[in-house]
Amino acid sequence: MAHWLVKSEPFKWSWEMQVAAGAQGTFWDGVRNHSAKLNLMAMRKGEQVFFYHSNEGLEIVGIVEVIREAYPDPTATPGEPWVVVDFAALRALKRPVSLREIKANPALSKMSLVTSMRLSVQPVTEAEWNAILAMSEGG
Repeated sequence: MAHWLVKSEPFKWSWEMQVAAGAQGTFWDGVRNHSAKLNLMAMRKGEQVFFYHSNEGLEIVGIVEVIREAYPDPTATPGEPWVVVDFAALRALKRPVSLREIKANPALSKMSLVTSMRLSVQPVTEAEWNAILAMSEGG
């Protein structure tokens, strides 16, 4: 299974709001970049996704799960090609992992979060996923 990372500005949609959405989750809307849209379309039910607070915090704070694959974005103007994916919160990271820490880790120098900072929906390799989890655990 693939892993991913999604970014959200906490004042618009925070980790706490995602958790409050409960097991039924919520759709991830507002993606208006074709590369990010293609990443949403590639996500499969059951895949896990890092939840990253952008602009405020600049850190990975939790993990969500894809509970519904891509479908037309209900907030988009009819006829526009945008999609959403439904996520439900799985768990908070033991300790948030900051962008500063990620940039300081040579093993993560090619991570999309470092190389494609503006992309709001990004793939995460298995090695990157495991490195972030280890950092969160204090390793």
